[in-house]
Amino acid sequence: MPEYKAPLRDMRFLIDDVFDFHASYAAIGAEDATPDMVGAILEEGAKFCEQVLAPLNRSGDEEGCHFDNGVVTTPKGFKEAFAQYAEGGWMGLASTPEYGGQGLPHSLGLVIGEMVGSANTSFGMYPGLTHGAMAAIGAHGSEAQKSTYLSRMTEGRWTGTMCLTEPHCGTDLGIIKTRAVPEADGSYAISGTKIFISAGEHDLAENIVHLVLAKLPDAPAGTKGISLFIVPKFLPDAAGNAGERNAVACGSIEHKMGIKASATCVINFDGARGFLIGEPNKGLNCMFTMMNHARLGTGMQGLCNGEASYQGAVKYAQERLQMRSLTGAKFPDKPADPIIVHPDVRRMLLTMKAFNEGNRALAYFTAQLLDQLHSPEAGKREEAEALLAFLTPICKAFMTDTGLEVTSLGMQVFGGHGYIREWGMEQLMRDCRIAPIYEGTNGIQALDLLGRKVLGSQGKLMLGFTNLVHRFCQANAEHPELKGQVQRLAELNQDLGAITARIGMAAMKNADEVGAASVDYLMYCGYLVLGYFWLRMAVVAQAKLQAGEGDAAFYQSKIVTAEFYFSRLLPRTAAHRAAIEAGSETLMKLAADQFVF
Repeated sequence: MPEYKAPLRDMRFLIDDVFDFHASYAAIGAEDATPDMVGAILEEGAKFCEQVLAPLNRSGDEEGCHFDNGVVTTPKGFKEAFAQYAEGGWMGLASTPEYGGQGLPHSLGLVIGEMVGSANTSFGMYPGLTHGAMAAIGAHGSEAQKSTYLSRMTEGRWTGTMCLTEPHCGTDLGIIKTRAVPEADGSYAISGTKIFISAGEHDLAENIVHLVLAKLPDAPAGTKGISLFIVPKFLPDAAGNAGERNAVACGSIEHKMGIKASATCVINFDGARGFLIGEPNKGLNCMFTMMNHARLGTGMQGLCNGEASYQGAVKYAQERLQMRSLTGAKFPDKPADPIIVHPDVRRMLLTMKAFNEGNRALAYFTAQLLDQLHSPEAGKREEAEALLAFLTPICKAFMTDTGLEVTSLGMQVFGGHGYIREWGMEQLMRDCRIAPIYEGTNGIQALDLLGRKVLGSQGKLMLGFTNLVHRFCQANAEHPELKGQVQRLAELNQDLGAITARIGMAAMKNADEVGAASVDYLMYCGYLVLGYFWLRMAVVAQAKLQAGEGDAAFYQSKIVTAEFYFSRLLPRTAAHRAAIEAGSETLMKLAADQFVF
């Protein structure tokens, strides 16, 4: 298994130099998040992830979770690691102090989340789902619900889940069958079955708080009739502690391709006692708070597995001897040269590096927007909300698709050894494969981006980002070293507007045009977004070099990788544009029965 080392140098470059988190923290009144405090948290987080979580990654995959008559046991070492995680205060890092949290910015929590996911993706699922549930309760719960649940979840004594999917429906939540019948005491009897519930049952915490979508007896049809309920495994007693067992049971756990140490459960509710959160029939709105949190977290999984894969591939490429360089022996004292001298191996490694570091910049920028939702300035909050709406589906889909490409390349660098379990590269690819699927498939993310966010807002949400890129390109149009790349980015940014307008006109005649274009449209946007962030990094790196500050080799590597991205990866936008312009005809022309063989 690759030995994970937190990429603190790159993290600090983004935090300190590119995005200046410290100025943002001051603007939102996060006085405790001083540079020294942030530095100490990064160091301690890295130590915990490298020394505690990473060593459990392979063993957790090999052992998996155990199921015995409704009881789920996590792999050896996970319970102790989770206890350390909770005792270290990591669960409450970015949680409100009112309920026992440290009140630090959400962006700092996301940076720690990257380390956790890179060290051990399966482990990261347990606190990740809990953070999402906490966000939903914090945003929509009553004061009594917040008091009862948030303090215990912040401590890590209780964990949380998100219960949406049912055996007959996934994306189409309007047809869920789970029912909620009002009781005389104001609670509800919840009955139904939910599947694919991550962290739905385990032995890490004393209670599990399920957030469950269900329909009331008089609910309107479709998604307008969905309500959200808190359904704890153990009902809180008078003191708010875990008391009587609720009628919630794990029916089985799934046997999966990857993330095997994360318990993915079938959960049965048999008249379980539940408590309405938010308003009746407004549950989907409440759940979107959790889903958007989960989608950003899932996007991070593409980066996390990609980072671990890259670290393993680089080390292997520097040590594995195979053939001589095409331009002559580079290590004549050895029987062959290390494979890192070969252009194709460098193509793979640079692709991995470019996607990982570009995706990290996208993720950190998005995390900074989450912080800005707490700005005292209404204009800042509105701007952040609009940018988040546009970027969230891109984070989820683009980062997971490219993360899967990165883990595949990591295997490829190893050749046949990459296919062998002992090296750990195949596990990273298996763990990453779920990320484009769950929390809304990437096809659904693409429809959300193009149909709902862009066309649905008459382009307003897209313009929030393209105007950001436009202003950056104007400011750097005459940059002596990067002028050509700035011009190329400006052209692609302008083209996006024209492409969007064409799709919109075509969709007025045929709605299938949106579905036909959506995935290529999202990928085009993703490459454009990463181009913007690569140029932002390159501008900062160039300025540091000219000023003679810091690590010159690090800054030079940023500039060279940006050149690679613009010359080798950004041109993929041309293929996506061509596919968009091809329209829906060839997709819809074949009759359904002609697919049968």
